[in-house]
Amino acid sequence: MGRETNVTLVVVTGSDRDDSSLERRLRGEGRYRVHSASTDSVADVLEGVVSDGIVLELERPDAIRNCLEQVREFSPAVPTIVAPPAGDEALAAAAVRGDATEYAPLADDGVIDRIETAVVADTADGDERDYHRIIANELPDEAFVIAADGTYLEAKARREAADLYGTSSTELTGNTLADAFPPETAERLQSCLERAIEAGETQSIEYEAETNEGTRYYEARVVPTDRRIAGRRAVVWLARDITERARRERELRSQRAELETLNRINTLGRRVVESLVGASERETIERDVCEQIVESELYCGSWIAELGPDGELVARSGTGEATTYLDQLRDLDCSVECPATEAALSGDVRTVTHVQDTEPLPEPLQEAAHEDDVDAVLAVPVSYDDSIYGVLTVLSERADAFSESEREAFELLGGMIGFTIMAIKNRELLLSDSVVELEFRIDGGDTFSFDLTERYDCRCSLEWTGTTNDGRTYQYVTVEGLEAETVLEEATDHDSIEGCRLIHDGTEQCTIEMRLCKSGVRTLTNHGVTIRDVRVEDGVGTCCVEVSRDADVREIAEALGGIYENTELVARRVVDRPVHTAAERRKRILDELTDRQLTTLRLAYYGGFFEWPRESTGEEIAESMDVSPPTMHQHLRKGLKTILGEFFEDGGA
Repeated sequence: MGRETNVTLVVVTGSDRDDSSLERRLRGEGRYRVHSASTDSVADVLEGVVSDGIVLELERPDAIRNCLEQVREFSPAVPTIVAPPAGDEALAAAAVRGDATEYAPLADDGVIDRIETAVVADTADGDERDYHRIIANELPDEAFVIAADGTYLEAKARREAADLYGTSSTELTGNTLADAFPPETAERLQSCLERAIEAGETQSIEYEAETNEGTRYYEARVVPTDRRIAGRRAVVWLARDITERARRERELRSQRAELETLNRINTLGRRVVESLVGASERETIERDVCEQIVESELYCGSWIAELGPDGELVARSGTGEATTYLDQLRDLDCSVECPATEAALSGDVRTVTHVQDTEPLPEPLQEAAHEDDVDAVLAVPVSYDDSIYGVLTVLSERADAFSESEREAFELLGGMIGFTIMAIKNRELLLSDSVVELEFRIDGGDTFSFDLTERYDCRCSLEWTGTTNDGRTYQYVTVEGLEAETVLEEATDHDSIEGCRLIHDGTEQCTIEMRLCKSGVRTLTNHGVTIRDVRVEDGVGTCCVEVSRDADVREIAEALGGIYENTELVARRVVDRPVHTAAERRKRILDELTDRQLTTLRLAYYGGFFEWPRESTGEEIAESMDVSPPTMHQHLRKGLKTILGEFFEDGGA
């Protein structure tokens, strides 16, 4: 039937309505013959008209049901389209119960085309007219009529929905909700059904069902019927598959929960940083960190420990409600592997989740986790650079705790704690009136200085070593007894050196700058050590360092031994430091400066030469001194060297 063919339609409206908007729209198309009928006159009209389709423009479920009954009596083979002004679940349910061909609310787009499609399709399908087109176009994936006691009286499903189940709709009829669902789900669905019948109003519910493709999620509209069916009170159950929507909602909830968690972690991080800034002792830092973590209410326990001489975990601070787990950590055998020991030994973050289900922990910790409801464990090295000061363990009752972002936040926190501990060690050493001087003998190593002195008759002395903002390690080394050209060639070819350049080339010695792949000296400084002297001659090194009086000498010796295999502590001396007041230091600097150097520094300072941008040029300073610019710069540089030497050499910085 093409667009040019006339179609005869009977439009049924309420008995109190005149010419409807639908009739006007159909007549305006120019290809429909439209006959009007009311709910009271539909039987008379159908007796006198041979129609291709019947459209019910009705707004009440009972009127739709009664009209469909009359239509089936007089014209059982004619397609019927329920087209209310606005759709809702009750009207859709009445259309399903009345076995309508199509359900097409007038408020929807394309309603005219859907009416004609229903007429054409019904003519082609013949006796196959059933729920399918209504379900496909408007209604959910599954439609059921269920009695008040939960028995399925009728069941319809779209083909793709029916294929998900091992039980067909026909086989489902006669079974109950308790037969189709687990007890807990069946009880929820039965309660919803009873609420709909008792209140006489549509109810909504979401539930899950097991299918051939796994668990799927559904949303149901439960519509109570006006009349008894087979003598029983019942509902029309319209179910829509919302698996994809449920998945997106779960992802969104998960993202929101993770965002909220990260916000709280960031807040925790700020509080920890504040406590780190004001802390003066390592014990205070560790105690405050553990307390802040637990007070955030995200975690049920927090613990900081360090590795002892034999690799055992030595508790330093801890708090939280998971007391059994924390006690087990303190008493844990050093030979037992757990997230804390693995993190301390490897220097990497270790995470274990779903502890209650998978039971991945050693037996004592697993039992403690069950007792304290611990379901996730995070172990973070407390480290700075290559030095590991301990390990932070965090416990959570959330099985899926410690997402990637959460782990990164704690890894950063472990680095901040490590940096602060290193700074405290250095501060204690800097401000101490007396220090411990340690002298180590290093018999051979695989660094440049050892290789150079073994090959040539020369001696290497370390002037300074440090790290730039981008993490590169630099060393300034003076080589005595070897020409600069040979030193540069050897340094360029050495595996431990990324780059080098000549700083000073004298007759008896030269100084070079080296950018290193790694540095043993740097490892020492991270343990709160001040390097006093490092010399290498004939492949044997002497390293003199200063540490605070309460420093762990064994820890420092082990750190150096981890870099150079043949290391021996040959001397340990307590050295008193002379105390210099600020006035004494200032007088010593002034005594070392010449009058011309001091005058140049004062003119440059007060003249704004050191500002950026400069307020005076070098030429202007030179003119005020009545000297040439090169002479002014010579005095300026020598004066600056004298001042800086007080801090970088005599001051030990």
